[in-house]
Amino acid sequence: MPNRPAFAPQYVSTRHRDETAELGMWVFIATEVLLFGGLILAYCVFRHTYPEAFAAASRRTEIAIGTANTAILLTSSFLVACAVDAFTEETRKICVALLAGAIALGLLFVLLKGVEYAGEYREHLVPGIDFSFDDKFANGAKLFFLFYFVATAIHALHMLIGISLLAVIARLTWRRAPTTRHRAALHSVALYWHFVDAVWIFLFALIYLPGRAS
Repeated sequence: MPNRPAFAPQYVSTRHRDETAELGMWVFIATEVLLFGGLILAYCVFRHTYPEAFAAASRRTEIAIGTANTAILLTSSFLVACAVDAFTEETRKICVALLAGAIALGLLFVLLKGVEYAGEYREHLVPGIDFSFDDKFANGAKLFFLFYFVATAIHALHMLIGISLLAVIARLTWRRAPTTRHRAALHSVALYWHFVDAVWIFLFALIYLPGRAS
């Protein structure tokens, strides 16, 4: 029985296959930029309309949790970058350990975000469910928290997807010898993870800092 080729007929080589996979990830990231860019544009418009209300609402967010989550994601990105460099037969276990560390930090991020959501629910800051705010700033604050919950919930969903992808790559790396195909997959997942982390940097600056900048 003849050996099966290492790549599908639509590719001319394994390098072509891997480069196409990376290009596909970049195209996907571009669509995600449009998604989050639209949310951020809406935020900027309404913040310009209700500057005092947005500042007052921002001061009600948990800056300690937001800062901790920022440090967590930056550290996780560092671990994933190190895992990409450690993706060899000799350092396979180190690569898996680095990915496991990034997964654990990602789960910690989601856990802290859940704690933050629970606190905001107790403080009656969830629009459409239980919202109460100073009447002077109520309309603008409601828009702020609407953006907050929509943007951070979408981001958390992306985090869970990224964690799942990292787990799949870690499992494959642990069970099989590294191949160029697995390396390309890890590189694409790393691009996705770094993008999700970069999005959080923007969300952190928009959500937690406006009312505390002065």
